Amino acid sequence: MADTIEKSEQEWKKELTPEEYHILREKGTEPPGSGELYHNKENGMYVCRACGAELFSSDAKYDSGSGWPSFWQAVDPTKIKKATDESMGMIRTEIMCARCGSHLGHVFDDGPRETTGKRFCVNSMSLKFKKG
Repeated sequence: MADTIEKSEQEWKKELTPEEYHILREKGTEPPGSGELYHNKENGMYVCRACGAELFSSDAKYDSGSGWPSFWQAVDPTKIKKATDESMGMIRTEIMCARCGSHLGHVFDDGPRETTGKRFCVNSMSLKFKKG
């Protein structure tokens, strides 16, 4: 992406709350069912909490029963960066904001078969919601 954002971890610490920093920059995870956006059913856009990049539309949100906001696709695949995550004794695909590199969650192949078959499982703390 041409408009990537690069900041030092000290700059991120000044801009984010300790909880946001832990999830977005240290790849933490909020407890299942605890996120403010998990049950959100309003129409609008989910954007990166750190940089405001538009990532997911409410049109692609669904209830996966996982405890985290889930989407079957990103607004634009180039807005999501992927990496192999071998933490916690398993191999998963981590998803990050391509613009600022912030941790969002993981993507799995157990999403709705009638769509993409993907489940972008995202921490609420990684997102902000814009109505519309």
